[in-house]
Amino acid sequence: MIRKALILAAGKGTRMGELTQTTPKPMLHVQKKPILEHIINGLREEAGIVEFFIVIGYQGNIIQNYFGQGSRYGVSITYGTQFVQDGTGKAPELAKSWIGDEPFLFTYGDILVPAQEYRLFVESFHADGLIALKEGQDLKNGGAVLLNDQNQMIDLIEKGQFETPPPNAYFNAGIYALTPRVFDFTSKLEKSPRGEYEFTDALKAFSKNGGKITGHMIQSDWADVRDPSVLLQLNQ
Repeated sequence: MIRKALILAAGKGTRMGELTQTTPKPMLHVQKKPILEHIINGLREEAGIVEFFIVIGYQGNIIQNYFGQGSRYGVSITYGTQFVQDGTGKAPELAKSWIGDEPFLFTYGDILVPAQEYRLFVESFHADGLIALKEGQDLKNGGAVLLNDQNQMIDLIEKGQFETPPPNAYFNAGIYALTPRVFDFTSKLEKSPRGEYEFTDALKAFSKNGGKITGHMIQSDWADVRDPSVLLQLNQ
């Protein structure tokens, strides 16, 4: 059973341009509510998760002032600050002691799915981990997850690292359920060619060292609120 969720909400969201000059991207509104509020409400209502750890950074005080300790939403929220924006790989370690020895859900503060997808996701969790996948997305915009015949991840190729999408690859939808063993691999991360610690590198190392990470297909809507055009579409 998964009782805890870790949400990464530290980045500025530079592709949003002026929209994030004074507001962190997870606080931009979709249908009159911050993206982050949709995520918290969905995880509470459908997955029964009431303990949250939010990694904040850019304009983090706005997130903290809005949600407080979470009582208004029927949840408990703990915060950790990523002072140096050096990628997604090391940020989860801020929550390592908070997570303890429990499995946890990990997602980004700009990924939106219908609330019921969270319930289906946590119900599917088993073994060492679960990675959400989405069909019909352009693999040039995100990581390509390769699965074996047992539906287990065998590789994850980040965007920009292939000219032609590999066959039998699925789009990484940015939602994970994992055991704390993943921290054995975040601790050993080295910076990628773009100068950042990549969480996906830790996942790859996890799977290549015996970790059984299963693919889970998102069946309904999914959105990475990556730029103003996506935000506009969600608000129409």
